[in-house]
Amino acid sequence: MRVLGIDPGLRNLGWGVIDVEGSRLAHVANGICHSEGADLAGRLLSLHRQLTEIVARHAPQAAAVEQTFVNKDGAGTLKLGQARGIAMLVPAQFGLTVGEYAPNTVKKTVVGVGHAAKDQVAHMVRVQLPGVELAGPDAADALAIAICHAHHARIPAAMARRVGA
Repeated sequence: MRVLGIDPGLRNLGWGVIDVEGSRLAHVANGICHSEGADLAGRLLSLHRQLTEIVARHAPQAAAVEQTFVNKDGAGTLKLGQARGIAMLVPAQFGLTVGEYAPNTVKKTVVGVGHAAKDQVAHMVRVQLPGVELAGPDAADALAIAICHAHHARIPAAMARRVGA
């Protein structure tokens, strides 16, 4: 199964693609979409175009997005939510199911601690995907989201096999 992980952001949207075969994970690609445009609508359109190209190029079978957390800046949270909408819309346009994971769930799955720092996440992504060249912290987070989805998607499938056996 090929999984696309997306770390939504209005200025920088991180993405990462991994292949999952049983318990084996393999890095395919990662990067950061930088929004362009003078206004919010233009920036969202820019992210939509870039992410559409990534999904078309890498043909994932599933996608996962980090859930939005609410911070003190309501306007900033709303803008992040709009970028997250693009992150969910594009895979859905390709017929993909989109998993959603809280930041603490991603960190706990990848690092083992729900409040891990960004550098700890990046380190564990490198451990789980040997030889990976990270495009930046947003791309590392996106790969962590993909890894999280791979682990969580595998558990229900294994349970279904045991029940049906």
